[in-house]
Amino acid sequence: MAKIKTKFVCQDCGYESPKWMGKCPGCGKWNTLVEEFESKGANRSYPSIEKGNSQPFSITKIVGEEEPRLFTDMQELDRVLGGGIVPGSLVLVGGDPGIGKSTLLLQTSQHVAKKNHKVLYISGEESLRQIKLRADRLGVGHSELYVFAETNLLLLEQQIESFHPAVVIIDSIQTIFHPDITSAPGSVSQVRECTSHLMRLAKTKDVAIFIVGHVTKEGSIAGPRMLEHMVDAVLYFEGERHHSYRILRAVKNRFGSTNEIGIFEMVELGLREVTNPSEMFLSERASGVAGSIVVASMEGTRPVLVELQALLTPTGFATPRRMATGVDYNRVTMIMAVLEKRAGLLMQNQDAYVNVAGGVRLDEPAIDLAIAMCLASSFRDRKTNPYDVVIGEIGLTGEVRGVSRIEQRVKEAKKLGFRRVIIPHKNLSGWDYPSGIEVIGVKDISEALRETLGG
Repeated sequence: MAKIKTKFVCQDCGYESPKWMGKCPGCGKWNTLVEEFESKGANRSYPSIEKGNSQPFSITKIVGEEEPRLFTDMQELDRVLGGGIVPGSLVLVGGDPGIGKSTLLLQTSQHVAKKNHKVLYISGEESLRQIKLRADRLGVGHSELYVFAETNLLLLEQQIESFHPAVVIIDSIQTIFHPDITSAPGSVSQVRECTSHLMRLAKTKDVAIFIVGHVTKEGSIAGPRMLEHMVDAVLYFEGERHHSYRILRAVKNRFGSTNEIGIFEMVELGLREVTNPSEMFLSERASGVAGSIVVASMEGTRPVLVELQALLTPTGFATPRRMATGVDYNRVTMIMAVLEKRAGLLMQNQDAYVNVAGGVRLDEPAIDLAIAMCLASSFRDRKTNPYDVVIGEIGLTGEVRGVSRIEQRVKEAKKLGFRRVIIPHKNLSGWDYPSGIEVIGVKDISEALRETLGG
């Protein structure tokens, strides 16, 4: 008889302890240790990830071939995945409840099935009738799309081995359980063991597996962080539940860039791709107001024009308030310090609020100059030119540094009807300006203020 042993496992970081503790020593969170049962002496054998890899090979004798990808006909999803679905990959899709993860994957199943690739959609949260009702609403239905309602991992493996599908979707990993693990479904032990089995299954059977993961209140994938390290790609589906736009972002991808984003709009018939995100982000922009400027930011390989907004008001407290939404808070405070020291704008008694319209988050330093211009515009209460685009990085001495891919940014601004773009002086050489748009180079922040606000 196998000996049953009790242990306490943190549901956030996976830390294990022989006794219960109020505070987890691993992550420092309270009341996250849950009692689980561990079976000692169980005899399990795991197959190798690749056939015939029982001995080491010289890397010069290994034939390297480009993996053929499965295209979904959803350009936004293919872009985030790095150019399509890689056979044998394990992809984790996370997001808030009700954000549209199941809708996205069900529509993806339809597109893949249309290309005569067999797809197996496994649901542990819905019955077959519920899946059919949602599929009818989305217009999903193909003979190569199979649905299966089951939570036992061993039964899922049998179906995958007998069906030989090209793509498997599991919704969600927190509902799947391994019968040899005595802990409840959704616990750290179950999630870790099931994901490990699915990873080996994906590599040995050369099948692409998508698993849906719930998120915690903090917005991270429920379960241990090692779950993200086990899979090949981690995609987050973001957006406000009460707004129609959704952003699919890759935070890990072994087969592509992690800087790509996909933009979708939730409509009555499901998710619709947004092919021109710049136009979407600028659709509700108010022209000719103080504290508003447009910046061209690079999201992976695609330039995106986004509106930056700033509001400065006199503070009623000893310490002024600073808030930043969509941009780095520390970067905003640094830019305000540069404006005070190098441009003479005394903002010590001003509450400052900076926002990126549209809900997107910008991380690259090329947006520094735009943040500075919208802060100065609100501080002086001077209107900005609605046809201006500002691009550039700011140093601590007030200089404007060059940025990458300036030609793509300027072409995107011209395509959307902007008439003037202010860029670093270093980026003026080495490329041909497009006709119909004025390109102005600035060397420091004072020169940028003169060009944008007239002094």
